[in-house]
This record gives sequence, structure tokens and C-alpha cells, in this order.
Amino acid sequence: MSSTFGIVDLFAGPGGLGEGFASLGEAGHAPFRIGISVEKEASAHRTLTLRAFLRHYRARHAILPSAFVEFHAGLTPEPNWAAVEPGLWKLAVEEARALELGTNTAANAIDGAIKKIKAKYDDTILIGGPPCQAYSLVGRARSRGKIGYVPEEDARHYLFREYIRVLDKLRPAAFIMENVKGILSSTVESRLVFEMLMEDLSSIGTGHTHHYELRAIRLGDGKASLQEATQPSDFIVRAETFGVPQRRHRVIIIGIRSDLAERAADAKITVSMMQRTVRDAIGTMPSLRSGISRGLDNAAAWRGELLASTGLLVGICKGKSNRALRDAFLSVSERLKEGSLTARAASWLPESYGTSSDELLRWLDRPELRAIAQHETRGHMASDLGRYLFAAVFSTVYGLSPKAADFPPALSPDHRNWHSGIFNDRFRVQLFDEPSTTITSHISKDGHYFIHPDPLQCRSLTVREAARLQTFPDDYLFMGNRTQQYVQVGNAVPPFLARQIARLILNALARGKDTHVSDNPSDSHFASVGDETTQR
Repeated sequence: MSSTFGIVDLFAGPGGLGEGFASLGEAGHAPFRIGISVEKEASAHRTLTLRAFLRHYRARHAILPSAFVEFHAGLTPEPNWAAVEPGLWKLAVEEARALELGTNTAANAIDGAIKKIKAKYDDTILIGGPPCQAYSLVGRARSRGKIGYVPEEDARHYLFREYIRVLDKLRPAAFIMENVKGILSSTVESRLVFEMLMEDLSSIGTGHTHHYELRAIRLGDGKASLQEATQPSDFIVRAETFGVPQRRHRVIIIGIRSDLAERAADAKITVSMMQRTVRDAIGTMPSLRSGISRGLDNAAAWRGELLASTGLLVGICKGKSNRALRDAFLSVSERLKEGSLTARAASWLPESYGTSSDELLRWLDRPELRAIAQHETRGHMASDLGRYLFAAVFSTVYGLSPKAADFPPALSPDHRNWHSGIFNDRFRVQLFDEPSTTITSHISKDGHYFIHPDPLQCRSLTVREAARLQTFPDDYLFMGNRTQQYVQVGNAVPPFLARQIARLILNALARGKDTHVSDNPSDSHFASVGDETTQR
């Protein structure tokens, strides 16, 4: 009989890592079932709870609830989910918990859930990662600017100890810990945080029968496997090598319980070596114009701003060396005169939506949907529109995003450090035919690092475009206001990557057992399957 693993998901955010595990299906069986997911931020917790409800609903009915499809399409206000199907909503609320890890309240709630999960499932898996702000290089730089900031007193440095506590309490078959690369160099009290973490992980098992053997994910010959790490950098996983259209590099530590480690030694899965691009993920999304954040904002005013900018840039780009740029600006100007975009939001489904045989699109597209959600642009200052336009045109001509020195003086921001090198990538275009750069929570701020590659749209990425680059499927709805939605997307683990990690873990744990484990990624289902609700 196939094994079923109960999942404990800590620091869950909107649920990207859990989505990858819960969505995996093998031979009609869902091997991973989320028992509890924990997130303290209110909007992310709302997202997590709704997703849990949809997962339970699909497991029972094999479709999405019509109330969700209509709400997702913007046809109705948000329904009372408890009234849609009370029993399943209750399960979702029990699963997704709004708890602050590190508190006694959270510890008691998690410990109670662990007892139930261990009694219900064949074995367990622990997933998640402590918040990255204190570990990340950017986060540490910002913290140093705070008056009275003392790194040793930053509780975020020690939240991984709560993960360790739960690991020791749960004793799962395997654990997956994810964090930013900055954790490899972060120090507290002159000690490397990563060394402290590895010591804690290695200490699990003292006085018990089993300990945990730590493994890194290795790629070779189109296969992913679990191998011992010889240096800390071995734990870095590059998402773009797993078919994610984004250069996202994160530390992922896998721990296998020692009684299961031998069977995991030869586990491998096939990984697509094809590089996925921004165009693959968002190339068919409805085209939109940006907004103007100050002053009159309508299609005519927006078109006027862009025509003024193209006129300025055509005049600047004189001479043979700039001919390609000048011609590109002239082309944009002519196309703007022929007709321009009028909408700042669109929800129509792209042509041939849901019919592709492409693995990534089969994951992103959800044929049950009636619309695209959360595809709405932000407003930008008129002065930034010219910079966005220049950057996007520059990228189409030269195939790269411009640096500060490439911008003409007339477009230079009024900032004393503009030419210092500190803001060299202040305006960064996501290139159509490359994976995107890392989608981070900073996208919630101003969008300058996430400029759409189409000059005629002259804008930053929408929430849905960022979500697609993070490989969240289109039926994944992010709750809260737009800023909160951006933050959730930027902080998450790409579900498409998480699903492949789940498949590797399943392969490792099930080898030699009566469980069908396919090495073909196309054999995995792209929606939650199984009978989890009927077993409760």
C-alpha cells in the first residue's frame, strides 16, 4: 500500500513550498498531505487558508468551487467560504494557523497538531525556513542603518531554533529547510549562523535511536539526486536549472532520518535542462499600460508622456553609434501614434489557454478559470516613464538591461549617488528571452528592478506576472492589498521547484517499498488528488 506523509509547514508564507508537496500525485495517490501550516502575517495567512480550502474541495469534488471561480474572475465579491462547504472550510482553518513561532502559544498549538499528525499518517515531513530578512545580505545592510540595532538581539537570527525544536519533537522521515544565500555568511557574536545551524541539525538524535543525515541536491546528466555536501555552497539550489523561469538561488538543506538514509542514497529524478524564460511565463499575458501616479492619469495623458519621451530620446540618439537605438525609438513613436494601450487591468484568458502540452504551461494554466486575476498595473511618476521606456528599448536593441552609465544625462534621476555605482542597476529590465532575476519582496516598493520588457507597455510587472515567474499557478489567489500580494509572491518558494523537490524526496523515501514512484515529471498530476478529506 502506498505511503502517506503528513506535512508540517513552518514559516509558510503564502504556501509555495507546501503547494509543491501537496500538488504531487503518483498513480492517483497524493503521498503528501499538509497537516498544519503556520504563518503569522495576516494577509499571507488568509492566502494560505483559502488555498487549503481549495485543496480540500478539489480532493473531494475534483473541481474548483464555482463560488471561487466567479470571485477569482471578479464577477462576485468574496463569498463566505464557510457557507460554501462548512466542513471543508473547518478543515482549512484547522490546517492553516496564524501563529507567531517562538511563542508559547504557537509551541503548544504545534505540539498538539504533531500528536494528531503522527497518529494519522504513516510518517511525516517537516518543511519551511526561518524568515530571511535577518540573514539576507540586503536585510542585514538595512538593519545596520537602524538606530540602536544590535544583531545579537534580533530574534529573527534565532527563529531557526524553533524549527529545530519542532524537528526534534516531530522526528519526521525527512525535513527540508530553505533560506537565502546570505545565511552562509551571516554572523552573530562573531560566529557564522550557518555553522550554528549545522551544529543544531547534527545534534538532533543525541540520546535517540536515529539522527539525520544532511544532503544537498545535486544535478548531473539531467538528473537530480541527494548527495553529501563537501562545502556550504553545495546547498545552493539554482531554480533556473529546474525549469523555473527565474534566476533564484537559495540554500536548501535536506535531512533524511538515518533509518531511511540507505534507501535514499540512489534516489534520482529526471530534470528538464531546458532554460525557461520570461517570455515563456508571461509572454501571452494581456498587454497593459502603466499608470501615472501624480497628475492626470488616462490613456491620452499616458500616451502624451511617452511620445514626449520618445521625441526627447530620438533627438538625443544622434550619430552612427546610436543609430540602432534611434531607429528603435522612432518605431515605438510610430506605433504609439497608430494606437496605444488604454487599459491598466485586464482579465481575459490568453489564446489557447489551458491547451498547451508544455510542462510549465500545464502547471501555470488552469482551464477551469474564466479569467486572469490580479493583472493590474501600478502608477509610476511621469519622470520614471521615460526611464522605463529607455530601459526597455535598450534591452530590445542590446539584449541586456542598461546600467546607470548607459542612461542619457537628461534621464538621470536627481540623486547624488546616481553615478557612484551604488545604483548601477536602479532600473532593471526583465529580458524576454532570459530567466528573470530574483523576484523579491522589494517588488512591492517601486518596481524599478522589475521593468516589463515590452517598451509599449512601459511599466513594472503586475502581481500575476510576478506570480507566474515564481511559478504560482493562475488559480493561486493572493489575499490582502496589492502591496501585501507583492510581498507574499516575492518571499515564497517557487511551487514548480518545490514539486520537483517533493518528487525527489518521495523517490528517496519510497525506494524498496510498495509505492509507485515515477521518474518522469509529466506523470505527476498538476492539481491536488487523493482522498484526504474522506480519510479524516
